[in-house]
Amino acid sequence: MAEPKVRVNREIRVKEVRVIGPEGEQIGILPTYQAIKKAEEYGLDLVEVSPTAKPPVCRVMDFGKYKYEQAKKQHSARVHQRSMQLKEVKLRPYTDKHDLEIKIRNVRRFLEDKNKAKVTLSFRGREKAHTEIGRPIMEAFWEGVKDIGMIDSPVKMEGDNMIMIVSPKAEIVKAKKPQSAAGSSDVKTEAKASGAENINLEGRENEQDKT
Repeated sequence: MAEPKVRVNREIRVKEVRVIGPEGEQIGILPTYQAIKKAEEYGLDLVEVSPTAKPPVCRVMDFGKYKYEQAKKQHSARVHQRSMQLKEVKLRPYTDKHDLEIKIRNVRRFLEDKNKAKVTLSFRGREKAHTEIGRPIMEAFWEGVKDIGMIDSPVKMEGDNMIMIVSPKAEIVKAKKPQSAAGSSDVKTEAKASGAENINLEGRENEQDKT
């Protein structure tokens, strides 16, 4: 939706306006042509800031600087409105302790970067008859992230997979800034160090939109 156009100087066609000076001081109600002339005396613009007031309120200001500052604010707001993503790590019933620690660190980074994390433990073949062995693994995983995370979806079976979804705690979302590119690189480096083939099978970072 387009923002309403701000009228400036001779685009202001009403008969009279209430004028606010460049330092915020009240100048009073003036005929519009006199208000424009006063703004010119300051070397600035007359900008209509409240068109629905009676009479409309105008401010003497540097309109170019004003537009630049507004654009900066809008850009900053868009950056902070970055949507939360759902990232995934995969486990197997026999994921060893070292790999489990790596995956816990990965999920901690996801949470610190204001994203949700889905932990998926997959069962194959005869493992499907003993899904109870997965619960201690998921509980150990939760112990490793619970200081910065909260349960979004508790441990449950979904087909052949046992899953759990964790969200960052509110204080983490407020306190932490988005993770730098260097942080992502560290995750990949750690994964590679533990054996690329194993990570691809068990600890691959699957990033996917929840939708």
